[in-house]
Amino acid sequence: MKNLFFLSILAIAAFAFTTINDHTVDTAASNVVWTGEKVTGKHTGNVKIKNGNLKMQDGKLVGGSFEIDMTSIECTDLDAAMGGKLVGHLKSDDFFGVDGHPTSKFVITRAIPQDTKGNYKIVGDLTIKEKTNPVVFKANVGTSGGKVTATGSITVDRSLYDIRFGSGSFFDNLGDKTIYDEFYLQVSLVTK
Repeated sequence: MKNLFFLSILAIAAFAFTTINDHTVDTAASNVVWTGEKVTGKHTGNVKIKNGNLKMQDGKLVGGSFEIDMTSIECTDLDAAMGGKLVGHLKSDDFFGVDGHPTSKFVITRAIPQDTKGNYKIVGDLTIKEKTNPVVFKANVGTSGGKVTATGSITVDRSLYDIRFGSGSFFDNLGDKTIYDEFYLQVSLVTK
């Protein structure tokens, strides 16, 4: 009985001395690359990280979140005039409605280590236009010089966020004007 009591005390003490370190994301060094596809091609660009943090415990990712500044959307595969037209449309209510929804947010609910090389299965909640849905994706997390880096590719189904323009899920007979529901976010976070 004494051994069981002693082991319980040791377990509680070990838990009490295990701290979670909160690392603030360096927004200037972090970025999100977006890619959207349609029947006739695709477009890509950048959007900035507004703020974020990564929570580490004993060298492992245990949580975190980041906000995306939706007003910073830019297109990188078209010239200035055509890119500006596309960005204006993406910012409109047809897509992300940035006047009313200037930020999107991702919150990690579980970070599941897959190996000893920094690969994780990330489970979390993505909020776009005030609608929140669960997403799961793979990410790689590492540390160097006191900084934490995290990269991952998130596949987003825009139909879950009521982004309907050009979607075959909501409209029939779009033909080659169909814009696919899934778009991709390549997230790269670096902490301070």
